[in-house]
Amino acid sequence: MPTPEQLGISITAGPADGMPAVTVGDTFEFPVTVSWSVQGSALLVVPAGSANAKGLTQVGLSQESSRSVKDGKEIASITFTYKIAAQDTGNLHIPAMRFEIPTQMGQPLDLRSESVDVRVDEPFNPLPIAVGAVVALCVLFAGLWRAKRRAAAREAVATKNAAQEALRERMMVLKQRVNVADSREWLLELESVVKEFVFGKFGADAGAGKDFAAGFESAAAVNLDALVKDGKLEGWESIVEEFAHARYGGGKRDGFENRETWKAAMRLMGIEE
Repeated sequence: MPTPEQLGISITAGPADGMPAVTVGDTFEFPVTVSWSVQGSALLVVPAGSANAKGLTQVGLSQESSRSVKDGKEIASITFTYKIAAQDTGNLHIPAMRFEIPTQMGQPLDLRSESVDVRVDEPFNPLPIAVGAVVALCVLFAGLWRAKRRAAAREAVATKNAAQEALRERMMVLKQRVNVADSREWLLELESVVKEFVFGKFGADAGAGKDFAAGFESAAAVNLDALVKDGKLEGWESIVEEFAHARYGGGKRDGFENRETWKAAMRLMGIEE
């Protein structure tokens, strides 16, 4: 019995432009075309197999006949379109499709296509990407927030250190003048340094009594007497009394008394010499 090739019968499998991208769960079409030279004859082509394979299930089959002219010869063809469901992922294989062509001799011609590979991927899931983007943004904003906080903290420390150094310089000048300056003038200058310290420590809350919540607008407005009465300046009681005596009483003081007051103020303000 002659072979299909000897009779001019050919078979092609798969789309002309290659297999499409397939995702698990998709149903795709897989065409197989049987062609022959007419020469006044007709052929009956009967599918004798299925497209079932590992990870692939045939869910439908249709066929369509056509005729064309090639190189002056009339060519007849039958295209069998298999509908296949992809049920697994990976590099899968569409099996060779088998067909039978009945003959007058009783024994049919056996015709087979080539096996075709198909890649089946997982469906695209935007959720991990979206979650990753949200997490990345959160990390970015958290990093920016921490960087901003660290910068603010460094700036606050630098400002505090600068203010502390300015107070220290003023205190060192007072130390040099402790024996030569007028006691009243010296004490009032020390009081202004202490007010600067208190205002820097309490900020806008450097008020006292009923006005404590409102605070003072400047260091000069700080009321040390009221703060001591409210217990806000523990340990400063005797020094604040000396300030009050200098303002309202005056009187000469020995240099060693001023030195002791200076030392006590340095200790209470936490300033090292």
